[in-house]
Amino acid sequence: MPVPKTADDLFRLLDDLNITHKTKTHEPVFTVAESVSLRDEIPGGHTKNLFVKDKKDRFFLLTVEEHAIVDLKTIHTIIGASSRVSFGKPEKLMEYLGVTPGSVTALAAINDTGNNVTFILDEELMKEEIINCHPLSNDATASIARDDLLRFIEATGHTPLVLKVSA
Repeated sequence: MPVPKTADDLFRLLDDLNITHKTKTHEPVFTVAESVSLRDEIPGGHTKNLFVKDKKDRFFLLTVEEHAIVDLKTIHTIIGASSRVSFGKPEKLMEYLGVTPGSVTALAAINDTGNNVTFILDEELMKEEIINCHPLSNDATASIARDDLLRFIEATGHTPLVLKVSA
């Protein structure tokens, strides 16, 4: 298994792509509830990420606005999964995206060199001009323009899908 990229690797790629980004370090946060205290300091759309798989072991990362509600019983019909989805195991999260639970982020596309994961961004989230994501660890928040996030994911060899996945 390749060694996961670091935040420095991520920032270097963003810089190479001429993508403006701003990162704020903070205490590690593991849940949306824990991260709410940062809202006044970090403007823009804040994210929640769901790493899911279908019965054919196809993996998806759903990135939605932090308070969005996603119906896991029906989401497979929207994202093109073969069956109802369940949460992916932490081992697969590390293998494919190079992150641990609590640090899941669309920016982890940098680690999915085998194109094992389909990246799906909720259309409600994509109404925000600035999207806030963990830069591969949950002790910082990186702010990036919506269109630059799409460009970054594409630069990693993925085709991000913008779909209405929240209720």
